[in-house]
Amino acid sequence: MRYTLLLHYLELTEAELGEEAMEAGKAAFHAYAEALDREGLLVSAEVLQPSPATTTLRVRNGRLQIEDGPFADTKEQLGGSFVIDVPDLDAALAWAEKCPAAEWGAIEVRPSAVRFEAGTWIPA
Repeated sequence: MRYTLLLHYLELTEAELGEEAMEAGKAAFHAYAEALDREGLLVSAEVLQPSPATTTLRVRNGRLQIEDGPFADTKEQLGGSFVIDVPDLDAALAWAEKCPAAEWGAIEVRPSAVRFEAGTWIPA
């Protein structure tokens, strides 16, 4: 079963966080991704640009609306994601608990409903 781990945490610049903490965070995420990959569970991983780089698009009443910035105005922002393929929710939660972001933010663990692969929608 595929699960997406959506990582929500405070956005801090390298200057705010400090070079040492930034390097430690990068190393922790690298080790986490390698562990998932070694176990054959990692489907994909993404680290997102900071939320000010976001552009939000909507179509309302046939009119295109484009806004700079994220839709949600919250302290924590979506910072990245891991898509993993594990046997069940318990396994997904166990891996989410090991994610470095669990120490300073929230991880939303959401099962996949369907995926698009090689021109076909595949049910979860």
